[in-house]
Amino acid sequence: MKAKYFMLALLFAGFSFVSFAKSNTDTIKVAGNCGMCKGHIEKAAKDAGATSAVWDKESKILVVEYDAAKTSNMDIQKKVAAAGYDTQDVKASDKSYNKLDKCCQYERPNATMNMKASCCKDMENCSKDGCCKSDMSCCKKDAEADCCKDGKCKTM
Repeated sequence: MKAKYFMLALLFAGFSFVSFAKSNTDTIKVAGNCGMCKGHIEKAAKDAGATSAVWDKESKILVVEYDAAKTSNMDIQKKVAAAGYDTQDVKASDKSYNKLDKCCQYERPNATMNMKASCCKDMENCSKDGCCKSDMSCCKKDAEADCCKDGKCKTM
């Protein structure tokens, strides 16, 4: 009888170990200002599948735990950006950023947190001289990523 319980306990421990093996913990740089931002950022991360999400407003670091079989770091970043917050790899759209409460509208640097510039192909939203816009997207047709330097488009 003891052997059955021992085997059952061993089997349970093995399944528990396998379950924990899939869990990832990552840190993600996320722009924000206040306690309200904290709530929005953490909720967005959890909505993306994070099992745990804690954002620190001083360091601007989001620590997430997630099951890699259900979501990914990039999925979490995309969901946080969709909520209006720039992350280290994904810039929030102007539309989602502008929906944030005024206290949550952080200062957006030209090149957001090590994010690579994305060049726009939509000429109607670009300046006439082809210079970079405030979001560092380049305004020349057929421009490639990383085209902006010092507020001017690099020549291709």
